[in-house]
Amino acid sequence: MRVLVTGGAGFIGSHIADALLAASCEVLVLDNLSTGRRENVPRGARFVEGDIRDASLVAQIFADFRPQAVTHQAAQASVSLSTREPLLDAEVNLMGSLRIITESLRHGVSRFVFASTGGAISGEVPEGERARVDQTPNPRSPYACSKFAVETYLRGFADEAGLRSTILRYANVYGPRQDPHGEAGVVAIFSERILSGQPIRINARRTVGDDGCVRDYVYVADAVKANLLALFGQLAHSPMNVCCGQPTSTRELARHIAAAANKEAIIESAPRRPGDLERSVLTPSLAESLGAPVPLAEGLKSTLDWFAARAVG
Repeated sequence: MRVLVTGGAGFIGSHIADALLAASCEVLVLDNLSTGRRENVPRGARFVEGDIRDASLVAQIFADFRPQAVTHQAAQASVSLSTREPLLDAEVNLMGSLRIITESLRHGVSRFVFASTGGAISGEVPEGERARVDQTPNPRSPYACSKFAVETYLRGFADEAGLRSTILRYANVYGPRQDPHGEAGVVAIFSERILSGQPIRINARRTVGDDGCVRDYVYVADAVKANLLALFGQLAHSPMNVCCGQPTSTRELARHIAAAANKEAIIESAPRRPGDLERSVLTPSLAESLGAPVPLAEGLKSTLDWFAARAVG
């Protein structure tokens, strides 16, 4: 099977490209390298440096490569950036996605997988509850709005044009290759800084000095499994949550990472970030297909091992 992986030089996308090549697929990666890295693209995959907003480039890729399936991972992924620059967010996450979708329709792509967001789309999740995929979405940021808009377009294209798509609503995905230098990716940021003895910052959930926001952390291998199952037609329902379903505060996460690294975390308290949800926890909907998700302790150890090896190298 020929598969186009948008954002395939990035954190999640490059792991998906690895797995597709291991499954004997032909892979083309499209990435503008704004956050991805060329070295993340696996050997054996074709690589095109370019932007999903570039209409002529996207059309040329579909005409030349003629993908049978697409996994669309490319995105502007920062909630806080989306609040500062909502037009940029919409240009990438909505208009860029529509370019990939319309070319998929034009060229008869058989399966389309969209990387959406579970936490941001669900909005605030009350204490003791977990968001389900059948709940009414409550997007609270431009990032969440653009992702939900693409979900809605995909449903429309499924009804009217027969595009077979699977929407995967990611929780907070973490693991090797995550960029520790942006605003997102707290596990990567904490891992690198704790290993190097630098202070880490806990943004407030409500009040400076509290335990920070509560999130649902899922290891990248579980996101990869979900994508491959969807691409091979083995997921029957859409949308689906890709998550662990376990709540973890930012301070608790810091403790876990420090313990796994056998280091003392130097913690600084900071105000709440604009656009941040206080609590985001999802109900797992892939348990029957995927089995149990990777436990947080196991995933954090693998992530720390990768960052430690990178620091030595």
